[in-house]
Amino acid sequence: MTTSNRGLDAPAARLGPIDHVAVVVRSIEASLPRYRELFGLEPAAPPLDLPAQAVRVVFLSTGPGPSARIELIEPLDEASGVARFLAGRGEGLHHVCLRSADLPRDLRALAAAEVELIDREPRPGADGSVAFVHPGTLNGVLWELISQEDPT
Repeated sequence: MTTSNRGLDAPAARLGPIDHVAVVVRSIEASLPRYRELFGLEPAAPPLDLPAQAVRVVFLSTGPGPSARIELIEPLDEASGVARFLAGRGEGLHHVCLRSADLPRDLRALAAAEVELIDREPRPGADGSVAFVHPGTLNGVLWELISQEDPT
């Protein structure tokens, strides 16, 4: 039987479905042709630079909405966290993003459960308000939470 640190009266976070799965790549332009050729995936919009996070991103649609997407992430600065991730681990899975109907509430519930949060408050992301949960919380996976109210 598994136990939780969360008090009996503390509400649990209510997350899901999956919004996207993010993959770190050295170059979006070099990676896109393989996603097109092998899976027939196309960008939902042109790549977007996020200077505050020192990354460039593009979302690939996997089907009609609200299906999960694939996000390709390219570092723009060698000193960024994503660039360090790429240097240490190579290209591959970076994070899984779950939708939240109430991101501030879910962050409070996770904090009450003593989850290690990277973001205690929502911050702007590529596609809405987001927050990250440290990979040490759940089996080494970085989790992103995105506000469901924001357009996806």
